[in-house]
Amino acid sequence: MPPPEPADGRAGGPDGFTITVDGGEVPVRAGQTLAAALLAAGRRSTRRTRFAGRPRGVFCGIGICFDCLVVCNGEPGVRACLRPAEPGDVVETGAEPGDPSGLRAGEGVR
Repeated sequence: MPPPEPADGRAGGPDGFTITVDGGEVPVRAGQTLAAALLAAGRRSTRRTRFAGRPRGVFCGIGICFDCLVVCNGEPGVRACLRPAEPGDVVETGAEPGDPSGLRAGEGVR
């Protein structure tokens, strides 16, 4: 079931809040998962592969593939697609700092 639409149509509206992702604020609608909030904010990558450094992001969206792992409030290995966002959450991704897409030039999520 999708989260309810905010009354004013904006993410982070009257029922919304913000979380901190890699040091920046990301608006969240009440009921969104961390993955939904990241995707809505235009962030496609949540981590990079260990050896090749290739970007990974939400793939299955149901907690099976482990491609959306993030660090949430210091807890590593959190599946962003399953964790409902809470006010004050601090999320760290493995994406490139300063690049909201998490992608390097010339690289794409496959």
